[in-house]
Amino acid sequence: MTTTNPSPTCIRSIEVEPLDIPLFAPFGISGGAQVTANNVLVTIKLADGTRGYGEAAPFAAYNGETQAGALRVLLQAREWLPGRNARAWRALAAEFSRRGGRTCGAAQCAFETALLDALKRRERVPLWRYFGGAGVELETDMTVTTGSPAEAATAARAIVGRGIRSIKMKVGGRHGTAHDLSRIAAVHEVSPEAPLILDGNAGISRTEARELARGIKRLRIVPALLEQWLAKDDLDGMRALGEETGWLVAADESVCSARDAQRVARKRAVQVINIKLMKAGIAVALDIARVARAHRLSLMIGGNIESILAMTVSACFAAGLGGFRFADLDTPLFMAENPFRGGYKLNRAQISVARIAAGHGVTPR
Repeated sequence: MTTTNPSPTCIRSIEVEPLDIPLFAPFGISGGAQVTANNVLVTIKLADGTRGYGEAAPFAAYNGETQAGALRVLLQAREWLPGRNARAWRALAAEFSRRGGRTCGAAQCAFETALLDALKRRERVPLWRYFGGAGVELETDMTVTTGSPAEAATAARAIVGRGIRSIKMKVGGRHGTAHDLSRIAAVHEVSPEAPLILDGNAGISRTEARELARGIKRLRIVPALLEQWLAKDDLDGMRALGEETGWLVAADESVCSARDAQRVARKRAVQVINIKLMKAGIAVALDIARVARAHRLSLMIGGNIESILAMTVSACFAAGLGGFRFADLDTPLFMAENPFRGGYKLNRAQISVARIAAGHGVTPR
């Protein structure tokens, strides 16, 4: 009697576990703050023993997703994934989405990342090359989260001290525009030449946006980008904001699918789309990038509160595809612990993925 050996890329198992990483300080946006990165680690093992790793980074204040929700969706894959072939990663990603992944973009991202990482580790292909090989470097900004003007100034000094040129600021929320203007002025005083990205995370009304823009002009500041100030469905307001200020406007929460990107482009609501793999996974992100380029919209790469694992995947994605105008891949710098080895190299503001030889190159310690 003969036995048929499974393909080396046949999936033997999937493991799912919480990944809790403390932060140096709370990471606040307009919708709330998080004191610990409550993420999820996914490990997919192939028949030949190759392991691939993925990370889910849900952020309730951003889109309502939670660690518990990501765990629930990912654990269901143990029932149907073993025995399938990782080479069909897109088909498996679509099946995962139908089985619940569409309810949690962070889980979808982790699932696809682990599949691709296992497959490309076995093939000895780095993800940056798989995504196109256009380049291996990006320049990242660093974020000033919500807080007082004094805290904003302190954070800005630390960013400048790291040699990071661009500063991203979280704005909006319950403290109002006067508070935000004081914070923006404090950061500008610390680094008047720094390009400023002002991110509202869909938490600013039209009235507040006009007031904030007027105040910024009184300060004689020209932001590099206004990122998702208004509610995600207020495309008319986003277009008007760009026309009234003359500043670049980016969509983040407004674009979670290729269809969203088409809608934003047709409305001419923005000039930039922020692609986050955590919003709906890698396959959808590739589709969004294709639509954005077809409509000649600029690209930004960002993320949630992610460790070096997920941030490295995003760096490989953006560097490999090429043509990303903005990069916001700084959250590993906010983490008090690093439970991984490998990943992108950071020199001042410059991210490099050149040394990654296979997959995303990150492994648990």
